[in-house]
Amino acid sequence: APLPSLPLSPQAAMTKLGQWLCGLALLGSAWAALALAPPGLQVPTPLRQALLPLPVYLLVAFGCYSLATVGYRLATFNDCEEAAAELQEQIRAARADLARRGLRL
Repeated sequence: APLPSLPLSPQAAMTKLGQWLCGLALLGSAWAALALAPPGLQVPTPLRQALLPLPVYLLVAFGCYSLATVGYRLATFNDCEEAAAELQEQIRAARADLARRGLRL
């Protein structure tokens, strides 16, 4: 018989930040274990030379990905004509109300 699953509370569920931090900790510890070459572990020189700058390469790649994502989302951002018209009307109403109360803009 299958075990009943317990509902997770919102506090128990791992957030996206927690998932990213766990992944980074796992990758960072694997990188450190290989790059620092503890006694008894012989890492070939070409591999070690490729491992040492790897975090910098990953950081640059992440920056490029982030910049491309922001640029794409900005380029495909939807205009909300109805919301803009509604906001302009609310601004006009607020200005009229303030003018009625004696405030000059």
